[in-house]
Amino acid sequence: MSLAVPSSSEFPTLAREGLVYLDTAATAQTVRPALEAMDRYYETYRASIHRGIYAIASEATDAYEAARDKVATFTNSTPGETIFTRNATEAINLVANAWGRANVGPDDLVLITQMEHHSNIVPWQLLGCRLAYVPVTDDGLLDLDAFDALLAQRPKLVAVAHVSNVLGTINPIAEIVERAHAAGALVLVDGAQAAPSLPVDVQELGADFYAWTGHKAYGPTGIGVLHGRRELLEAMPPFLGGGHMIARVGDFESTWAEPPAKFEAGTMPVAEAIGLGAAVDWLGETGMDAVREHGRDITAYALERLAEVPGLTVHGTTDLDRRGSLASFALDGVHPHDVAEILGRQGVCVRAGHHCAQPLMRRLGAPASTRASFAIHNTREDVDRLIEALGTVQEIFA
Repeated sequence: MSLAVPSSSEFPTLAREGLVYLDTAATAQTVRPALEAMDRYYETYRASIHRGIYAIASEATDAYEAARDKVATFTNSTPGETIFTRNATEAINLVANAWGRANVGPDDLVLITQMEHHSNIVPWQLLGCRLAYVPVTDDGLLDLDAFDALLAQRPKLVAVAHVSNVLGTINPIAEIVERAHAAGALVLVDGAQAAPSLPVDVQELGADFYAWTGHKAYGPTGIGVLHGRRELLEAMPPFLGGGHMIARVGDFESTWAEPPAKFEAGTMPVAEAIGLGAAVDWLGETGMDAVREHGRDITAYALERLAEVPGLTVHGTTDLDRRGSLASFALDGVHPHDVAEILGRQGVCVRAGHHCAQPLMRRLGAPASTRASFAIHNTREDVDRLIEALGTVQEIFA
């Protein structure tokens, strides 16, 4: 399935002359329908949700809950199993605090992997339980034999990225879930890099919790998503207390609303949820199979061109079926921050640093890397601009 690359009019920032945006793994450009949907809320029916009985309050509530329906449909979840959060980080913290504190003790084990983002490491450290890491092989894949050996220790939870934000590795989530469940463990998936770039079916994957974020999915910042199995959400205590998440408040104790309301305390990011709903509508119309194929094509071309650059090493697998739409690399003799700064002068926007994945960078034996990540709007010409700019870097440091 081919994809017609959207024009810059779909992404207002890209109208800037000479700009090549290759940092979608950090944050995607917001698509125009999402901007327009948020503007309509602010300009025509701005009101608080779930409480008011006047017309525009009802309209705002309907739009917010319609966005939940759209987001649930986008990943083949259900509205009752779809919670809005601020971002994927908060979604994972919600699970660590609500489910984790009720079910995981100091002597219990949580398995994470060497390729996790800090958002899927630090919450489990704060939980105060035992941690073990599934190692990464030299070609950037998870060592599933080592995973099986760790499962023999009967962990309570496996926390794993669907797609690595450094290596681009697409992990076999359905297989991981099957193995973990056989060992009696639940599975939380960090889907921040996956949901915007490939088809995601949470029912088919079988994960107990699946977290992702709006700002990487061509939507706004300030809105994230947690999908959780209904029976788990019903059993979990709330993460935050306040308005809307209660059934009844007594003088000394309270009872809770049903999920997802139980986990949405206070005034939620109404405009942002509506914007995300519009973004996933746009992605659905584009077709996630086409989005994935486009990303695969651009990544294949990028790997081919990057291989032409003397002294450049790309991290991760060369198997395109197991790699997402990004390339993280090192250039001999040049610090990644210098690479990114010089590229930026030429209008080529990439990310440099440890990418909030310090355990993985230690595994790679590097303090940092430069990362180019590709989106629905990127073309082979954008990759050519990257290669030309890298030539300038080499000239400067020759």
